[in-house]
Amino acid sequence: MNEGGVGVMNRGADVGSRPVRRGVVFAIVALTLLMVSIDSTIVATALHALQNAMDTTVNWAGWTLTSYSFGYALMLPISGALSERYGRRRVFLGSVIAFTAASLLCGLADNIAVLIALRAIQAGGGAGFMPSATAIIVDYFGDARDRAVSLFGSILPIGAMIGPLFGGLFVTYWSWRGVFFVNVPLGIAVVAAALRYIPRDPIRRRAKSFRLDIPGMVMLGSGLLMGMLAVSHLGGADVHLLSLSFMFPAIVSIGSIWMFLRHIARTTAPFISPELIRGPNFGAVNLVNVIYTGMTLGAVALIPLYGTMRYHLNAFDSGTLLLAQGIASVVVSLVAALTLRRTGHRLPLYVGSSIVVGGMVLLAVPPAIGISPHAWLATAAGVTGIGIGAINPASRNAGLQLAPERSSTLAALRSLALQIGSIITVSTTTAILSSVNVPGMAQAWVYAVMAVMFAAALPLISRIPEHHGSW
Repeated sequence: MNEGGVGVMNRGADVGSRPVRRGVVFAIVALTLLMVSIDSTIVATALHALQNAMDTTVNWAGWTLTSYSFGYALMLPISGALSERYGRRRVFLGSVIAFTAASLLCGLADNIAVLIALRAIQAGGGAGFMPSATAIIVDYFGDARDRAVSLFGSILPIGAMIGPLFGGLFVTYWSWRGVFFVNVPLGIAVVAAALRYIPRDPIRRRAKSFRLDIPGMVMLGSGLLMGMLAVSHLGGADVHLLSLSFMFPAIVSIGSIWMFLRHIARTTAPFISPELIRGPNFGAVNLVNVIYTGMTLGAVALIPLYGTMRYHLNAFDSGTLLLAQGIASVVVSLVAALTLRRTGHRLPLYVGSSIVVGGMVLLAVPPAIGISPHAWLATAAGVTGIGIGAINPASRNAGLQLAPERSSTLAALRSLALQIGSIITVSTTTAILSSVNVPGMAQAWVYAVMAVMFAAALPLISRIPEHHGSW
């Protein structure tokens, strides 16, 4: 978006109101991102307690994570398009209200199937946060927008860090239901502050026409859902790669994704513009986001479960495992954001991705002599956090600087890539854990395989478009 566009939007927002208070607006956006970040890890800490309370398997308990990722992934492109056409503020407020209400209902659920469905609805609300928040920053922060957006990479790890801690406290001293109820007061506070301080959207933005690509939504949704079902069925007893319960959803998933890619290339108003998925430069950015951010975050979210299953840590100790990861990620993200104009995008991506490989190796191997399992896992999580912190600002800006005027959609697509990566990791891992006798060791092998895969994918970073300075 050119500076002239930003100026028009600022003038439209300030008619009859006070000038935009950037610090307050950023704080509101930050609190919202913190809320959704807390939710991404706090539930993982409560998985074992939730499984026992609802008398279900770890596979179906894991669906409370994957169904959230599914709803999030499906609604992200829609929320990005809605934000561009109907206004950032409206979509932002509607998303917070929907997320808060669904959180309350999740806390009241008493059936695993109901909870899984509510988690998908909750994700539908949360999907609007990142696209609308990113667009608000791009619209009102002028030349500082690249640094402000980069700072998102330090906000999200804070939530990822304190989420497991809250989860451990709730499970130990209250109930797993508290992991959902905590969103309610936060959501109410965000809505009240946003109504007062985020400027109203210009009328010209709301006047644009909009048509939902229903066929595209159905194809993508079917592809993701059936793929998740296929992987989940592998965790059942006596299920193998040639069984009907696996083959049918797998074939439907592959066919639906193929039809979706064909559809968006031919329709006049696609669900997602094909050039933003696999076009020049965009394709490499999306792949790096799926692998080094999405899959890594999925692996990190399962560390508390790993601590419980392999090393028999209690809920509170497991919940503290991600503290080091969060602190490291926040600190390194801040440094990476402030130096990004000089380093460019590729250097921090190479360094951060290599460090993530090291973190996966540490998670896979047993603790060194004289080091407790808790300290070892916390150290491994901290190393992974350093890598994530280095990656985040560069991976976020690499796509946005290609087309700032499409900031809402590009932010949605990045989050979509993260969710797809997380779905792959969480659904595959929980299916494996359900089908083995020693799940702790099986998860160790998952981390080992991920380390090898991440190392093999490093050459992808050379395809990321390099950029120095502001955009």
